Amino acid sequence: MHRLFVAIRPPQPIRDLLIDAMDDSPALRWVGDDNLHLTLRFIGEVERPLADDVAAALGRIRFPGFALRISGVGRFEQRSGGALWAGVDPRKPVAELAAKVDRACVAAGLEPERRAFHPHVTLARFGRRNAAAARDFERRNADLESEPWAVTRFILFESQLSRHGAHYEEVADYALG
Repeated sequence: MHRLFVAIRPPQPIRDLLIDAMDDSPALRWVGDDNLHLTLRFIGEVERPLADDVAAALGRIRFPGFALRISGVGRFEQRSGGALWAGVDPRKPVAELAAKVDRACVAAGLEPERRAFHPHVTLARFGRRNAAAARDFERRNADLESEPWAVTRFILFESQLSRHGAHYEEVADYALG
């Protein structure tokens, strides 16, 4: 089985900005540089034939390149905890690309994505008892912004889980434009 997702990987200067915003709070489990990305579509566990079909369908996507920038931070909260994230602007082109990625996945045989798309880069995870630390981070970094960067490609990743966390490996790279 292959655990797959499709994402945009920000360039190094943008990842550096995000890492610089992270503090040393032990209450928050920070994402490492290798795992900073903007998910377009989570695919999940699939067998090799379906993974190959997904990769081929993604290769047929035609979409122009566009510019994004980091714009603010926020958090998702659930009963057990949540995640801190950095937002992006403008949202429209990345949402349109995500919709094309979803249609390609459906054409390859996957179920359509049912959750609303909220473009973001996950920065940290936190437990319910550490929600105050997440709110403090959000307040301190509300105006986090980057210079625009050119989005020229998207990537099919495989996620390998271990006791040390997730490790992401590029499976295929797709050019935009």
